[in-house]
Amino acid sequence: MQLVLASTSKYRAELLARLRLPFRTMRPEVDESPLAGEAPAELAKRLAHAKALAVFTALQRQGEQHDWVVIGSDQVADRDGECVGKPENREAAMDSLRASSGKTVCFHSAVCVLSAARVIEFSVPTLCKFRSLSAQEIADYVDVEPSFDCAGGFKCEGLGITLFSALDSADPTALIGLPLIELAAALRACQVLR
Repeated sequence: MQLVLASTSKYRAELLARLRLPFRTMRPEVDESPLAGEAPAELAKRLAHAKALAVFTALQRQGEQHDWVVIGSDQVADRDGECVGKPENREAAMDSLRASSGKTVCFHSAVCVLSAARVIEFSVPTLCKFRSLSAQEIADYVDVEPSFDCAGGFKCEGLGITLFSALDSADPTALIGLPLIELAAALRACQVLR
């Protein structure tokens, strides 16, 4: 079987590499815009499925003859019922952290494992309780560890861990973007991992 990560995220690739399986990455061509009234958790699930399906379909169109197992994943942060995306610049990152200060934000990390024989889907939530952050703390953090390519504008695996008073998740890798505990179970079910 050939394993494909439907993502060009370096963070997801680094996480998947922990499982010591050969894999390749492909960019999924998917519109990530939320649908009208779509809840953050549902958006994450829909996009994870759409990314896996887009790559699986592209591989079939290319005529490659393999038993593909494609991993699609997406993460959407929910702050007060609103989707929190990736900040595009310093000001947006500071705005995002200001809005999260003193609040609990839920990060929904959804995964779809797709093969010709099966579809396995799951989502792992992570509750991030932000400390009350001063304007100076926010500015200092963004200047030291600019995280414009991360939902919410921080990296929990780096200095961003100092922004929280608590994190609650069944899987410590979920917040980084790919929940490996459930993913490993799914890959065992697909007979990719022993």
